[in-house]
Amino acid sequence: MVQLIKAVNLLNDFTFGYSSAGTYLRGLETTATYDPSTQEFVLHSPTLTSIKWWPGNLGKVVTHAIVAAKLITRGKDHGTHMFMCQLRSVEDHTPLPGIELGDIGPKLGYANIDNGFLRLDHVRIPRDQMCMRFSQVNPDGSYVAPPHSKLSYNSMVQIRSGMVLYMGSGLAKGSIIATRYSAVRRQSELVPGEPEPLVMDYQSQQLKLFPQIATAIAFLMCGQQLLENYRSYISQTEDGDFSALPELHSSTAGLKAFATERCRQGLEVLRMACGGHGFSSASAFPEIYGSFSPACTYEGENTVMLLQTARFLVKTVRQALKGAKLTPFMSYLLLDQSEHCSATRPEDFVNIQTLLKAYRHRARRMVSQGARCLEADIKGGMNNAIAWNNNHLHLLAGSNAHCHLFVLDTFNQAVENAVCEDATKRILRTLVQFYALDGIVENKGEFLESGYLSINQIDLVSKQLINLLAVIRPNAVSLVDAFDIHDDKLGSVLGRYDGNVYENLYKWAKSAPLNEKDVPDAYHLYIKPFLEENKRRVQAKL
Repeated sequence: MVQLIKAVNLLNDFTFGYSSAGTYLRGLETTATYDPSTQEFVLHSPTLTSIKWWPGNLGKVVTHAIVAAKLITRGKDHGTHMFMCQLRSVEDHTPLPGIELGDIGPKLGYANIDNGFLRLDHVRIPRDQMCMRFSQVNPDGSYVAPPHSKLSYNSMVQIRSGMVLYMGSGLAKGSIIATRYSAVRRQSELVPGEPEPLVMDYQSQQLKLFPQIATAIAFLMCGQQLLENYRSYISQTEDGDFSALPELHSSTAGLKAFATERCRQGLEVLRMACGGHGFSSASAFPEIYGSFSPACTYEGENTVMLLQTARFLVKTVRQALKGAKLTPFMSYLLLDQSEHCSATRPEDFVNIQTLLKAYRHRARRMVSQGARCLEADIKGGMNNAIAWNNNHLHLLAGSNAHCHLFVLDTFNQAVENAVCEDATKRILRTLVQFYALDGIVENKGEFLESGYLSINQIDLVSKQLINLLAVIRPNAVSLVDAFDIHDDKLGSVLGRYDGNVYENLYKWAKSAPLNEKDVPDAYHLYIKPFLEENKRRVQAKL
């Protein structure tokens, strides 16, 4: 667990930015036109909407940037490529000729980052400042295409893999704070006449905390595996093998959306689990939420990311119908959908294979339904693009089910492959089971629709979920302590490791800037003169 958190910390220096074209890269307006007479590219932002917007540290700090632009050479548009461009002088830091840039102003989070805008006015850069690992422009302007048309996705795949890991760290921070505080805070009477119990001992509180702890660990392990998959893919490309790219790209796109949305939701649940104090900056939740929730829209807006995954899934369904061989993970699309779960007792649902099978059947049905509805509209004469738009509901649901299965499957494999003490593995297995059960309860409608689970079996799942609360409760604080995030980095009075919350909350409040003076300046400037004038008028009437 400690190694996982340390891996996440390496990502804290990452900043993410996009052009004003948003996720629609084919619509990118910034151009890089090659001039063979000088062997230079001319970078230009022809419209207001072609201004680059949001890149981190661009506003006032950076001197160089990688600029995404449409490559035009010999009059032909070759699509988006990357170019190194100097923005500011290294002597006095002033913007270079043709460069207009600055900060974009305040935002929800990342107050320490000067996200900026950039406008390029016919800026010339040398030919060798184009990123040419896979595609090249020769001195005479001839273009050499990359061995695979989607290789430009490489950097996005890496970043999105890291974002799953990063979202795990966000949920880990929130889980630490809310769990530790719940182990300190006492509230009401559970049994009349007895002392107030810890908030943690309320089942409703456990149902708020424990799913987020399990999800945090699941995302950390899943993100680490995605990065391993990416490194393996990069190794394969050295031998000219790009076969893993389509599935890797689609998986990371969908998982980016799946993880960021669940992190956003989870942090809000954890904040509210801290009661009123969760609203205070002393809890650190305002800062954490501001830092992690923007991930739902940066590096690809979530709906668009899920639809990218859906395109791959629909394509895979079509291949499966033609008898093509699928990868081991995607083979769930070949399951017999007429089969039903045979579980009859709550304890049957701690069998991870039983749970995985349920998730596979759900994913197969949701993905297949989207593909089937799409094909029906197209065969009925509907334009492909319109048919796609008219089936977003099914396509998004299929992508989410696919990603949910991927996280559970990866989480389980990571735990089973972990080298640790038996007691540690037992509680980690319990968290895998709990993560799966919680997902079924949360999405019970989809599991029922697939026909694999019955209403009675959903009731058994709920009972087993509640049974596991008692297993996790004694280990809850130890589990969040294992994230190994120091108090200085957590920055939360409520989530202190020593549990000394109230004394330090009092100290934190007393240190607030408004408490530097007993009587604020506003009293002397406005209230006192008003009171004196009012008193004078009253006396004048008397």
